[in-house]
Amino acid sequence: MNNFGHLADYASFVLLMFYTSTMSDPITTIPAKYRRGRGALGNPANRFEARSVEDLPERWEADGEGAGRSIVFEEIAKTAITYNTSPDISFDRSINPYRGCEHGCTYCFARPSHAYLGYSPGLDFERILVARPNIAEVLRKELAAKRYAPAPLALGTSTDPYQPVEKEHKIMRDVLQVLGETNHSVGITTKGSLIERDIDLIAPLAEKGLAWVGISITSLNKDISRAMEPRVPSPQKRLQTIERLAKSGIPVRLMIASIFPGLTDSELERIIAAGADAGACAASTINLRLPREAAPIFE
Repeated sequence: MNNFGHLADYASFVLLMFYTSTMSDPITTIPAKYRRGRGALGNPANRFEARSVEDLPERWEADGEGAGRSIVFEEIAKTAITYNTSPDISFDRSINPYRGCEHGCTYCFARPSHAYLGYSPGLDFERILVARPNIAEVLRKELAAKRYAPAPLALGTSTDPYQPVEKEHKIMRDVLQVLGETNHSVGITTKGSLIERDIDLIAPLAEKGLAWVGISITSLNKDISRAMEPRVPSPQKRLQTIERLAKSGIPVRLMIASIFPGLTDSELERIIAAGADAGACAASTINLRLPREAAPIFE
């Protein structure tokens, strides 16, 4: 496992070409066979850098099939809970076990946040990931602090806590064990069916009224879903996840996120009906939002 502070592996992983850049520069398209299962076509420039790093297609050809693999760095978390005071958000605290998201949704509003790490919001966002393996023990200390005032914690508000790398790292499971031991309320949002693994931890909290889950479905059309959400379970699989969570006594909200005008908005009634049939007890929608680099990546 690589240390987050050492970026030499990444520097040797791609051929670097530096040039003066603006955010209007076109995205260099990486050969299709090396972005199989990825959402972005390439890496747009990092807006914080005077010079940008470009992945040259020739280098990917030289590196072979392994060039498209995911890389996971580890970051030692100093804090676990992130607080916000925004009047537009229904929660004031959240936890993000991972930075970047392997699901690779082309429309993800969190993509621009990868620029803060020195990476591109494009392919880097979905293949150069940061895991925070000690976040559960940090959380335990924060919850035990005398000054801490309990309120619902939100998980999955930025990047998905049940993205594919969670299967190996199991950070979410560690976090849920701490929340269970402390009887702390939690709301979880995900597109990943891996959440079914943790029903044994979520259900006891739900029985006490301390846990609820939001499952996000964008479209029932598997072709549309696969094109925009390349590594997300199929819509049918997510409906099955809603059913299994609901049958375990966990309240599930169907989240139609995002709504795409002219593409998926005509499906709203069908998605809501399918979610209700699966056992969802509530539904909500989120309009499409494409901040900063997210817009050209989606386009």
